Amino acid sequence: MHVVQINFLPAPLGLGLAALLERWPSLADIAELVAGAGVRVTVLQAAAHAERLMRAGVDYRLVDLRGTWTAQGRGRRFADALDGGAVDLLHAHSLAYADDAFAVAGNLAPGLPLVFQDHADRPPRWWRRPRHRRRFAAAAGVAFTAVELARPFVAAGVFDPATRLFAIPESSSRFTPGDRARARAATGVHGRPCALWVGRLNRGKDPLTVLDGVALAAERMPGLQLWCAFGEAPMLAEVRAHIDADRRLAGRVHLLGKVTHAQVETLMRAADLFVSGSRAEGSGYAAMEAIACGLGPVLTDIPAFRALTGNGRIGRLWPCGDAPALAAALVEAAANRPSLQQVRAHFDETLSFRAVGRLWAEAYARVLDDRHGSVP
Repeated sequence: MHVVQINFLPAPLGLGLAALLERWPSLADIAELVAGAGVRVTVLQAAAHAERLMRAGVDYRLVDLRGTWTAQGRGRRFADALDGGAVDLLHAHSLAYADDAFAVAGNLAPGLPLVFQDHADRPPRWWRRPRHRRRFAAAAGVAFTAVELARPFVAAGVFDPATRLFAIPESSSRFTPGDRARARAATGVHGRPCALWVGRLNRGKDPLTVLDGVALAAERMPGLQLWCAFGEAPMLAEVRAHIDADRRLAGRVHLLGKVTHAQVETLMRAADLFVSGSRAEGSGYAAMEAIACGLGPVLTDIPAFRALTGNGRIGRLWPCGDAPALAAALVEAAANRPSLQQVRAHFDETLSFRAVGRLWAEAYARVLDDRHGSVP
């Protein structure tokens, strides 16, 4: 089986393939987890120059789209980059590029199966919905981290209720567990328990509710410490003011700011709990990385997090915006924390590269069976 994965979001100007795969690791992760399941994979990436690289059994190709101004023109350019090779199925990253994806398919073979992968996409504006409805009616399937994430598209009429949906984690993680004492010595973090936040400080991540939940939990766990790693922080001043206004948070919340990806792994190895207040996620990379490190998650009860935790089989889920519920979840998680080995075993079984690759291989096989009438 030969699957071509296409990323239509243009690569940054002047960036070569090796550097691009370092900057956009999920591009390689998704391809290589599928290749690891025994599927032949070619990746086509929109760019402003042409380049080719073989890595981990995957054929990566930058496609020079300069001078193309329409979806049809881009479709021909992507198709030409395959040099006439036979293709069994197209895997398009993002639901936002439906026109481009079908233009590629139309330039390769009539009826070529096309599967879309959601990347925290949103339904199109109302005036674009009829066109997208026609496009997705012809799609062989759409993959979300959790099938529930398709509901806004169904409600908007973009998907037909009969559209085949797949529940597949958006990616996986190469993080691994490590020695907690050594990680604490390296990072300086501490706490009984030591809780970690990794994410932007914005409304969608709801840091103020998390702070209120930590303050309430601290009344029962005076040794609780919260360490916050973040990049973009439009709410930083508000977060600082919130901390300053609550004596229960004094000396308890530590704003680390931006840290490297390698440092995130060390922080996750050092912590006891991972906490998130996200009101919505397409997948939840930070939570997935925490689970990969064997860190007990305390997450909001949203579709993506239900999928990552096996409906709360590991960790605790709490309702969005509910600080008392978060406090209770933190106390319960600290008292009855799953072992590092239990959390990592869950990751290996459901979220690892091998597990996600198997899901993709099964989805591809189902799509091809559908095409040949083997599955009703």
